Amino acid sequence: MLTAYGWIALNILSIFICYQIAKERGGDARFWGWMGVLLGPFALPFVFFCKPKKQE
Repeated sequence: MLTAYGWIALNILSIFICYQIAKERGGDARFWGWMGVLLGPFALPFVFFCKPKKQE
């Protein structure tokens, strides 16, 4: 049971980290938040390669 809580905590942490990194780098923060939900910690390496949104 403790392992399940650990995975949930790790997933929530990765959501927050993906969101913050994308926001600081000018990427789509909502998209990367959802990628954190879907992929968990596996999304973290990819968020570093996100490109900034086009300024209109």
